[in-house]
Amino acid sequence: MPSLTATARWTGAAYLGVAVTGMIGHLVLRTQITAPGDPDAALGRLRDDPGLAQLAIVFELLIVVTQALAAWGFYALFRRDHPTAAFGVAAFGLANAVAILGCAGFLSTSLAVASDPTLAPAGDAAATVALLHGLSAAAWEGGAVFFGLWLLPMGAFALATGRMPRVLGWALIAGGVGYVLGTLLGAWAALAPVGEALAYLATVGELWMIGYLLFVGIRPEVRLRRVARTRTDVTARG
Repeated sequence: MPSLTATARWTGAAYLGVAVTGMIGHLVLRTQITAPGDPDAALGRLRDDPGLAQLAIVFELLIVVTQALAAWGFYALFRRDHPTAAFGVAAFGLANAVAILGCAGFLSTSLAVASDPTLAPAGDAAATVALLHGLSAAAWEGGAVFFGLWLLPMGAFALATGRMPRVLGWALIAGGVGYVLGTLLGAWAALAPVGEALAYLATVGELWMIGYLLFVGIRPEVRLRRVARTRTDVTARG
């Protein structure tokens, strides 16, 4: 059985994988194969460069893989000290992975329609591709709710157990609340800029958590016992 430090390291690596694949797949590649509001342009992009579309789908699936591995890792890391937080992180993380899996499925189907227009209802390939891209974006937005929610039990673990810095715990909770609110506000076009700004709050806690897991791991239980004993002694003397 790997030590908790080893578990923390590979969990951090998986979490870093989520960040990297998400940035490349969703922020870079996806924007090059979709054209919101212009069905003909969206269809043209898929037909002009199907290889790029396939690469985007691969990266969407890599997000799913790394997200699932990170959820598994956090469960293994948290379950002994805080079972509720462990279950929360795993459940919300896997829910996000399933939503992104749907996102990848819609993208893959849009590529199939672009390659074979007979698959489109009434032969309207452009409209069908636009619909599938819209469904893919909706699946991503739905998953974003769970991506914000999974930060909350992470923060709760840090605050309740002392295995991680308390400031990190508060940063994760603030980021999680901001991310969820940002996603909800993003449903209204007029409030979308505010939603995007709130979502960025999560970046601080996420990057800190990734770095902490990779370079520190998790505080040893022996240290926690010493701190608790010291506090008890001080209280008794007082």
